[in-house]
Amino acid sequence: MGARRPDPPFSMQITTIRQRLRALGALPLHEQRVLRDWILGQAHDQGRRRPQDFLPRALREALPALDAELHGMARLISTHPGEDGSARLLVGLADGQAVESVLLPRDGLCVSSQVGCAVGCQFCMTGRDGLVRQVTSGEILAQVVLGRSMRPVKKVVFMGMGEPAHNLDNVLEAIELLGTEGNLGHKNIVFSTVGDRRVFERLPEGRVKPALALSLHTTKAALRERLLPRAPRLTPAELVALGETYARQTSYPIQYQWTLLDGVNDGADELDGIVDLLKGKYAVLNMIPYNTIPGMDFQRPSWDKARALAASLQARGVLTKLRDSAGQDVDGGCGQLRARAAAPARRVIAIAPTS
Repeated sequence: MGARRPDPPFSMQITTIRQRLRALGALPLHEQRVLRDWILGQAHDQGRRRPQDFLPRALREALPALDAELHGMARLISTHPGEDGSARLLVGLADGQAVESVLLPRDGLCVSSQVGCAVGCQFCMTGRDGLVRQVTSGEILAQVVLGRSMRPVKKVVFMGMGEPAHNLDNVLEAIELLGTEGNLGHKNIVFSTVGDRRVFERLPEGRVKPALALSLHTTKAALRERLLPRAPRLTPAELVALGETYARQTSYPIQYQWTLLDGVNDGADELDGIVDLLKGKYAVLNMIPYNTIPGMDFQRPSWDKARALAASLQARGVLTKLRDSAGQDVDGGCGQLRARAAAPARRVIAIAPTS
């Protein structure tokens, strides 16, 4: 039986921050202003009345300490710029843990939703450590604030460390604020998951409905179980069916993620399977050559081979985009920065997979 999953730091939850603001006399419009200023990285008096003319006195007096706490939720430990315009960030949290964020070309930001991950994808560095703890809604937003302090952020993708479906309450709370006070278009918030029925139940109910990226990686159910050993037992066909329903509900195409592993999921049989699954669907296939990780048994295919595979699928009627993982030149695959910087002793929490 696995160890009990630790409770997150409640002071880092957006719901708790709202409660504290209300206890200081804040009305909904005061809450909105304080949270918006924080997420947008702007001064409280920017372009509007000064705080002393607008906010309740108790809140005004508490604001410096509150601001310091909000900005202390995420600190930059190190930056690793890539030649492609990306920059991988090692981000320290208040309890000494660390996660990774990635500033992407074209004003994007990739954020982490967990410290570690319980899915255990065989080709992923993050999965080696297991789950350490959840990242709170406040800490997710703090990654965005940190990113915006370095460059504009107009798109946020939940493709960093962790499985967002295993931290659904915190992720959805952060998504709602990003799509309201955070000034992001809903389709510019991307929820990436290995697939979990709870995602397809809850995302359509939210005020903010993000775009969805589903980790497919293979059309073969048995191979998917080996590559993603603790993912929910959804077959590729079931996953695509659920994705297609959400795509039609939101009018956003599903992004199917395919990490291209040389000699594993790049054969003619897989290409035929992709065409059978995705042709005619409201979808795009993102084919991403594997980011080689020392000590793992998988290899990155050549770029020429990857280009030929993508072109073949495109010619057969499947919208396919060949992408490269950001930061290849800094050896920054997700989890590698944290692994190099992590303390020797870590507490790892095991959680049961969902069925």
